[in-house]
Amino acid sequence: MNASNITASSITSTSSLLDIMRGAIVIPVIAIDDPAHAVPLARALVAGGIRVLEVTLRTAHGLAAIRAMSAVEGAIVGVGTLTQPDEFAAARDAGAVFGVSPGLTATLIEAAKKSGLPLLPGVMTPSEVLAAREAGFKQLKLFPAVPAGGVGMLNAIAGPIPDITFCPTGGISIETAPAFLACKNVACVGGSWLTPKDALAAGDWARITELARAAAALGAK
Repeated sequence: MNASNITASSITSTSSLLDIMRGAIVIPVIAIDDPAHAVPLARALVAGGIRVLEVTLRTAHGLAAIRAMSAVEGAIVGVGTLTQPDEFAAARDAGAVFGVSPGLTATLIEAAKKSGLPLLPGVMTPSEVLAAREAGFKQLKLFPAVPAGGVGMLNAIAGPIPDITFCPTGGISIETAPAFLACKNVACVGGSWLTPKDALAAGDWARITELARAAAALGAK
């Protein structure tokens, strides 16, 4: 399965989360400062071939943006920066079909189970990877990827812990993304370069679409 034939209604399990990761190539990490940007931004990204979108809760407009973007045809919208248990159900009710957290705690694990929202939790060290695996998570976000050791870390951990699939996020660019995607334990990468603040402020959706096309093309290399 790839992102082109995944729909929001089909995302109900960990396996479907893995399907999303494998088909996403690049998941844009999106912070919405102006709610009016949500729909045109989602349309621009989808037009460029980037359908899996992570809308963070770093601004006050995160939930509203998720609700608006979820109505855009072709968009698969998840919620990022989940750090509080009550955020899971709120994001799910707003239309998010998967969640991403910067770390993992017992409280967040329980909230994810109660909400039914498939979770991609963040890890940074081998011990955190093992703890997450023991809790039932085999799809993880290496975060922050570059400070955590980047490509070297991913290649090193693939030997002793080969059954984990990563989405490295944090400090990755269009120039460095190919090296991460070449790692055998990486399904996709996360990045904020697809949604530069100046393009959003100017409403330059054509530029966003071109950035999305360049990112989507990484999957063909």
